[in-house]
Amino acid sequence: MIKIENLTKNYGDLKVLNSISTHITKGEVVAIIGPSGGGKSTFLRCINRLEEPTSGHIFINGKDILDKKTDINQIRQKVSMVFQHFNLFANKTVLENLTLAPVQTGICDLKTAKEIAFELLEKVGLKDKAGAYPHKLSGGQKQRIAIARSLALKPDIILFDEPTSALDPEMIGEVLGIMKDVAKEGLTMLVVTHEMGFARNVANRIFFMDKGVIAVDDSPKNLFENCTHPRLNEFLNKVLNH
Repeated sequence: MIKIENLTKNYGDLKVLNSISTHITKGEVVAIIGPSGGGKSTFLRCINRLEEPTSGHIFINGKDILDKKTDINQIRQKVSMVFQHFNLFANKTVLENLTLAPVQTGICDLKTAKEIAFELLEKVGLKDKAGAYPHKLSGGQKQRIAIARSLALKPDIILFDEPTSALDPEMIGEVLGIMKDVAKEGLTMLVVTHEMGFARNVANRIFFMDKGVIAVDDSPKNLFENCTHPRLNEFLNKVLNH
């Protein structure tokens, strides 16, 4: 479903992504872990071209999204993203946040978009918040709304960029719970996360990124139990014994 060839991203002289090649198949849940500055978020943001790669190729369902002829907005309908800081529209109600993109992109009319939105709000346990504005919501509620909004486009792939790192500890569980439910539905998910429990129990594959490369690509069981990579061991020791 996603094929990446020699993906490189430079900021001036700084090489943030260094010739990454990998592929992700339909329905995989990939957790992306690693130290800060290792390139995790940049890698994710290149996959829907929120960051423009310096060189390389990214194919989604066989289409090279870096080809000038590719309509990136069409691709983004199928590759939605959940951000660390929610990015909800502050001047729109929860319901409006969920219906805006499906209507504007022509996926469906407003009536259908509202029906889908209420279904999704029920799924994330926030149907009673349809008329509320984002500033009235807790961080955990905002992130659950952001996940519902990303599902409203009926995407094939969802990218999660550290979806719990801006949340209070007691709210992390409720958001991870929703993400687990989404994973069970067979969507392809790439999740940049510091939550090792999620990586271990929900992902079926883990990328450990360091210094702009995928240094380890393995199953959670192997990565957590049989790891021989010194940099990964050092990272896990710090994170797990924190």
